[in-house]
Amino acid sequence: MKPAYDLSKMRSRKNPYASKLKKSVTMRLSEDVIGYFKGMADEAGLPYQSLINLYLRDCVTQHRKVQIAWQTKP
Repeated sequence: MKPAYDLSKMRSRKNPYASKLKKSVTMRLSEDVIGYFKGMADEAGLPYQSLINLYLRDCVTQHRKVQIAWQTKP
């Protein structure tokens, strides 16, 4: 190997797999939920959207299901 390489003439190109890594979506979240994740993200030192993604990914890998119990009117 050379001790140093000249990368100044190298052309850059887009990562062909970048678009498959994540998909942009729009979600409506409560302010308290966003505040909760922003606080945790500040403590962890990462963006809150990444933290939400990590949490949802954990739910997927653990096959967690939401328990929804609607109240019925008497």
